[in-house]
Amino acid sequence: MELGYKLSSEEFGPRDLVRQARQAEEAGFTFALISDHFHPWVDKQGHSPFVWGVLGGVAQVTDRLRVGTGVTCPTMRIHPVIVAQAAATAAALMPGRFFLGVGTGENLNEHIVGHRWPPIGVRQEMLEEAVAVIRQLWQGGYQDHHGRFYTVERARIYTRPEVLPPIYVAASGTKAAGLAGRIGDGLIMSERDPDVVRAFDGTGGRGKPRYVEMSVCWAENEREAVKTATEGWPIAGLAGPLVTELLIPAHFESAAEMVTEERIAKSVVCGPDPGRHADAIHQHAEAGYTHISVHQIGPDQEGFLRFYAREVIPRLGEGARVRRPAA
Repeated sequence: MELGYKLSSEEFGPRDLVRQARQAEEAGFTFALISDHFHPWVDKQGHSPFVWGVLGGVAQVTDRLRVGTGVTCPTMRIHPVIVAQAAATAAALMPGRFFLGVGTGENLNEHIVGHRWPPIGVRQEMLEEAVAVIRQLWQGGYQDHHGRFYTVERARIYTRPEVLPPIYVAASGTKAAGLAGRIGDGLIMSERDPDVVRAFDGTGGRGKPRYVEMSVCWAENEREAVKTATEGWPIAGLAGPLVTELLIPAHFESAAEMVTEERIAKSVVCGPDPGRHADAIHQHAEAGYTHISVHQIGPDQEGFLRFYAREVIPRLGEGARVRRPAA
């Protein structure tokens, strides 16, 4: 099991994200996931920088940290040809350290180009074709593609890394997990679900990496942490189609009015007890995840990183792949 860090593009600007990546590497995290949004979930979060620009900065301040998008939607807002070029450049900047995470996206980010938001079945078909286009372009030379959703004419990616990055596919249900198992080099999930892991394994995913995000909110006391998480990340209390179907941050804010602190406390690990954080990490590992990306909700990222370096990582045992801080 490897422990990673979430670079939250919805909560921080590009300079902060670059600095946090360096600090996460120093704290002992081995990888990071960075979100790829056009809008934040709610206006209070306040940010949404262009992920491909941020990745260039991250590449320059880190040496060991593996970094991947968590996740990019290569179907509507950005054509898969452009994603293929962007990911190849990121991988060239971080040799052996970059991976491309892809998914079917959310209406929140994809509606901006004026296309109709299709049902999930169509979005999955679009994603499958987009991944095929990306892989085709990474082969080198001039490439053409005439598919149901995308047309590529005489496109060639000149700057390619020596080792192509893996493509990990996001899934939020067993059907999506089947797609991830078939076309992906690994799985990415936003929450723990053993059924999805089993479906992924049963459709070609066995033995491949399985990434999952785990939301926490460290603070000096639990009540303060719950309040911060409820105000800063109400999305943790929403489920079902709301997350993919709502249009703008204001709609998420309206939906979040029904999210209570009690509900957030059940889905987010809150407070300063290192044992609770370590136990939650172990529970994710026992559910079949090989890579656990910890998302600290709220502004105090430095306090969180110190807490994990000093009190949580040392509790994880020898089975955890982390760079353990010096005593």
